[in-house]
Amino acid sequence: MKIAVCVKQVPDTWAEKKLRSDDSTLDREAADGVMNELDEYAVEEALKLQEAHGGEVTIVTMGPERAGETVRKALSMGADAAIHLVDDALHGSDALATSYAIATILAGRDFDLIFFGSESTDARMSVVPAMVAERLGVAQLTFAQKVDVDGTSVKIQRTTDYGFETVEASMPAVISVVEKINEPRYPSFKGIMAAKKKPVETLSTSDAGLEGSQLGLSAAWTVVEDFAARPPKAAGTIVTDDGDGGVKLAEFLATQKFI
Repeated sequence: MKIAVCVKQVPDTWAEKKLRSDDSTLDREAADGVMNELDEYAVEEALKLQEAHGGEVTIVTMGPERAGETVRKALSMGADAAIHLVDDALHGSDALATSYAIATILAGRDFDLIFFGSESTDARMSVVPAMVAERLGVAQLTFAQKVDVDGTSVKIQRTTDYGFETVEASMPAVISVVEKINEPRYPSFKGIMAAKKKPVETLSTSDAGLEGSQLGLSAAWTVVEDFAARPPKAAGTIVTDDGDGGVKLAEFLATQKFI
């Protein structure tokens, strides 16, 4: 079984996020880059299926050169190979352009399953897996909390607001997973050393056959018109209790329209 796992390097969740003053895009250099946390669950699930059914796991990412750090982490977890799309022309690409680029890379490589995390922590859109599935013309099974493979069919438990649904499809298929599905493994020292020798296919947009007119900030369907830095936190109000503290607190809450 051939499995692809799409991962993304994002700014550290705990870092202060900033937008660039020149083009209003996310300043990725202002914070440490890490693998999108939800993608770690996708990598783990792919590795578990490989261990149960055999085959190979390939990591796919789109991003600047520093995104190679995320690729190596996925390889050190146990993946076999990777594909890294890196090109300055990709800067500013939105979800539509991202799905176009990823789908183009995946097309014709005969992957049985394509895994994603349910969303990226820098955008929280949760639409790229569905877009990729549509572009490839394959089934999509999203928000999976459990995945089972039987022959050429795959079945998931799909997380919903009211519980879960059982959804089944024939392979090939695109699957996005939620954090409830497993506990990602830590890369071992042996895995880290082995990752240095695993093949990584580096592609430019022209190598991948992508049309420049569909990529980058100029092709984005959304744009940030204006932004401002968050104002500093205001000083709090101190209520001194001289026997009427409860009344003062109630008055404060009333002025703030909390009560």
